[in-house]
Amino acid sequence: MAKIKKGDLVQVITGAKQERGGDRGKQGKVLRVFTDTNRVLVEGVNRVTKHTKVGQSQRGTTTGGIEVVEAPIHVSNVALVDPSTKKPTRVGFRIETVEKDGVAKTVRIRVSKASGKDI
Repeated sequence: MAKIKKGDLVQVITGAKQERGGDRGKQGKVLRVFTDTNRVLVEGVNRVTKHTKVGQSQRGTTTGGIEVVEAPIHVSNVALVDPSTKKPTRVGFRIETVEKDGVAKTVRIRVSKASGKDI
């Protein structure tokens, strides 16, 4: 089970400070998780300039030029934000038994280590 999922609010915990042009301390929503490379794409974080080759679409409009897009960041450089305190927190798992339609099933639930509440 992944500790960080798509749609989670995370905060960058490493890198240069914002005063020096870095992203440390910024919070953003996870847009995509790359499980094979252990990286996440966070909205508004690690923005890079991308040069795309000029071309034409079928309608005749030109494409290409310089655009700014988000680049993936390693999952170890971000921490999940606790919804109640709005601060980064460590994540653990708790095993609970959920009864549905008379059948008991054991599931793992993500838990904030600071508050002990479900995330």
